[in-house]
Amino acid sequence: MKPIEIIAQIIGVVAMAFNIISYQWKKKETVIILQLVGAILFSVNFLMLGATVGGILNAIAAIRAAVFYLGDKVKADRIFWFVGFIASYIFVYILNFTVFGKEPTAFHLIIELLPVIGMLALNIGYRLKESAQIRKCGLISSPAWLIYNIAAGSWGAIICESLTLISIFVGMIRHDNNK
Repeated sequence: MKPIEIIAQIIGVVAMAFNIISYQWKKKETVIILQLVGAILFSVNFLMLGATVGGILNAIAAIRAAVFYLGDKVKADRIFWFVGFIASYIFVYILNFTVFGKEPTAFHLIIELLPVIGMLALNIGYRLKESAQIRKCGLISSPAWLIYNIAAGSWGAIICESLTLISIFVGMIRHDNNK
């Protein structure tokens, strides 16, 4: 393994840690800021490994997290942001088959749509008011990314999403049940 790949994998492990622990916090702002850091690190990780689409989607995820973290200061609840992020995910999806040269087979068209669905689910979650609602949206996002990562054969990402799903369930048990 080349030194840049080793560094990229280390950055990916740190990014994974931020994303996984994010679901253990009760406060919405803390969940979002931890996911923002994780998205930045995953963007760097994917770009270092040459995975352009993963890098771009994670860069957009970092911007999205920053917008929703800033909330009222940038009027994050405005439909402009919601539509803008959705449009950016779709644009990246289209670029994948045009500029980036991914073959548009039925399999690729479906599999490559999954991370877009995952991004959309968390985009919806960030518009909601409570961390419990973010965790519920994570139950859509993580499986979508997990299936995509299995199809892509990315073991690090498979482990991350598997642990994220476990973390979401633990967070739900800890914070969302009144027992």
